[in-house]
Amino acid sequence: MEHLLDALKTWIENSVGSSGYMGIFILMLLESACIPIPSEITMPVGGLLAQAGRLSFFWVGMLGAVGNLVGSWIAYAVGRGGGRSLLLKYGRYVLIKPHDVERADIWFERYGDSAVFFSRLLPVVRTFISLPAGVAKMPLLRFSVLTFAGCVPWSFALAWAGYLLGENWKDILPYLDLVTYIIAALVVLVVVIWYARRMKAANQPK
Repeated sequence: MEHLLDALKTWIENSVGSSGYMGIFILMLLESACIPIPSEITMPVGGLLAQAGRLSFFWVGMLGAVGNLVGSWIAYAVGRGGGRSLLLKYGRYVLIKPHDVERADIWFERYGDSAVFFSRLLPVVRTFISLPAGVAKMPLLRFSVLTFAGCVPWSFALAWAGYLLGENWKDILPYLDLVTYIIAALVVLVVVIWYARRMKAANQPK
């Protein structure tokens, strides 16, 4: 497994290095289309190239988020069109594990629409959450807005890590699970504060 991961890292580095923005867009699209290509590698490589002056940091982060959105539309369409059972049956050929899809199902059942946003900040679940959203026939516009809103901070945070750390970006890989949960907690805190202030303003006498 370690050799497979190293080969995957090398392939992603070469893909982004040779294809630039298009490589970032396609790899992030594939991740959200349920092909487990880790954005934890793709986006820091993009940040590294931005630090080297080969790419724009803004467009690295933005195209990562847009790629995730487009890939999510594909997975959403699969779920909505009833193709989820085929994915579970044949997904092993593209490294899709049934229990990963089931984790996304549980998240969506537990948290509903908000899962589409918050899961974008969590490992594994973020890759598959579009499937149950499609099965539930969540309105496409709401799905798209929540998906993009969740993908933007994730893409920019990982690109920023690569930008800051340069060639040492690989050092953060063992700690990314902890980092993703910290990011998710901070986003939740911001949303809670915003919502509380909005409710307080709405309840004040006019």
